[in-house]
Order: sequence, then C-alpha cells, then structure tokens
Amino acid sequence: MTAGAAPLRIATRGSALARWQAEHVAALLQAAEPGLTVELVVVEVVADQRLDIPIWELGGKGVFAKEVQAAVLDGRADLAVHSGKDLPSTTVPGLVLAAVPERGDARDALVGCRLADLPPGARIGTGSARRRVQLVDLRPDLTFGGLRGNMATRLERAADFHAIVVAAVALERLGLAGHITEVLDESVLLPQVAQGALAVECRHDDVVTAAHLAAIEHAPSRRRVDAERGFLAELGGDCDLPAGAHAVLLPDGRLRLDALFASLDGRVVLRHRVDEEPGAVGPDPSALGRAAARHLLDRAGGRALLDR
Repeated sequence: MTAGAAPLRIATRGSALARWQAEHVAALLQAAEPGLTVELVVVEVVADQRLDIPIWELGGKGVFAKEVQAAVLDGRADLAVHSGKDLPSTTVPGLVLAAVPERGDARDALVGCRLADLPPGARIGTGSARRRVQLVDLRPDLTFGGLRGNMATRLERAADFHAIVVAAVALERLGLAGHITEVLDESVLLPQVAQGALAVECRHDDVVTAAHLAAIEHAPSRRRVDAERGFLAELGGDCDLPAGAHAVLLPDGRLRLDALFASLDGRVVLRHRVDEEPGAVGPDPSALGRAAARHLLDRAGGRALLDR
C-alpha cells in the first residue's frame, strides 16, 4: 500500500474476543505487508444485547454475523472477521469467504469440574444445543441451564453450575486458559463446524482487499473448514438442529471428517465418519462434508428429524 493510502477497515463485533480476533487478523496482514495501515470498525450486534434468548430462537448462528457483514456490504468496512463457527455455511450474496488463517484449538472445555467428577444430576451451563445433546448422550442424568454473554460474563456465572462448557480457544486467546478444568477430546464432544477457526469475508468484487487477504490464507485450515461447512450446507444451510463436524488431515494429506446430527431433545443422536478415498485428494473439500450429511440424512434416518 502506498503512503497516504486509505487504511484497510476491519468490521468486528465489540466483545473482547471479537476484537482480539480482528486485531489478530490485522497483525497477520501487517506482518505480510509491512506498512499496511488498518483500523477497526466496531459494529453493534443485536444478538449480543439479547442475552435472555437462546441462540436458536434468535435465528441460529447467523445472528452474530449479519450486522458485521452489512458493514462490508454497505461500504463502512472493507472486510469482516468472524469466528468461523458463527458464520452460516451459505455465503451472503455480494460477499466471499476470502481467507481462513491458521486454525486454533477446535475443542470444547469444561470450567469448574472434570467430566468424570461431575456428581449425579450435575447442572451444566451452556447455551449450545450441540453441546447439550452430546453431554446428555454421555450422561443422561445431567441437567442444564442457559449460558450466554461474553467470556467474562460466562466465567462470572460459572459458580451457578457444577461446570460450564466453552470453546477452549476463546479462553486461550483471551489469556484465560488458567480457568480451564478439562479440555474435551473431539471424540467426547464433537465441535461446532469451523470452531477454532477465523473466517474473513470481503466484497466479491473487491480485488484489492482480496489480494491482501490471500497473504494470510492457511491452506490446510481452509481445507478442513471447507469440508465442515460443506456438511452444514448439505443439511440445509443454517440448520437449527444440533449438528457438529470436525475434519482433520491424515498423514497422507487426505481429509477425515467426523459428523453429528441430532434431534433438539437429544433423543436421537446420529454420527458418521468419512475419509477421502486413497489417492483421491479432491479440489473441493466440501464434497466430503456433503457426503457425510447425505449419509446421515438418507441412510441413518436423519431426514425424519428435519420433518419434525
């Protein structure tokens, strides 16, 4: 960027975690292009104010992204930084998912008590239906209470529960990892699609911003995120039923994806694992996720859940 050029404007929510994410992307961009100037455009998000309503009642994961996306679409900002797990699987017209930087820890964590040490009937704090149905599948005796708000608010409320469940990466990024009691392996609690990843969008016709963002793309992370987002897209975009997916790269470069789809009451929990075929690492990682979704919908009985 030449001297005196306008700064690159980054739209973000105003929470401490969202600002950390935007500042992290800014730092990556400046490391890739010394002399680049950036500024944050903090956007007020309605879902951040309505903490009394569960996410699925507010309209699903897209409620955390739409106002930030609008700032890019109407020209107030050049790019938007999201938590990958908050971004619907179908990209908004006019935008493009231009970069996925290197992914952080995708796992969930318990604060307050280890899973094995929870007493019978323990009360767990979480605002996530995905977390709730998996935990009750493991421990049918557990009870649950809603938990929303920024990370400081959630930690303050931890005393109201035997344990709360949060994304491990959120505490790590905020310097609060000391609060983690146990990090849960993906085989115990399958993460949300794109959890631990950042998703950076810009306008589809903004070739200048897209060129800046290409420098911070992390190809292995992008492949994993695209596979997981393909799973959610095949379920029906921003599916409001509990769903999770986690992709890893195998030693030979192929992708392996574990997927989950459940009824809202947790009585039906469907799981499937699928690997890319040997020697067939494809150019479209989302195909693997779509294949996993079709298996759960058409062969494991999941389509009946959509009709309820």
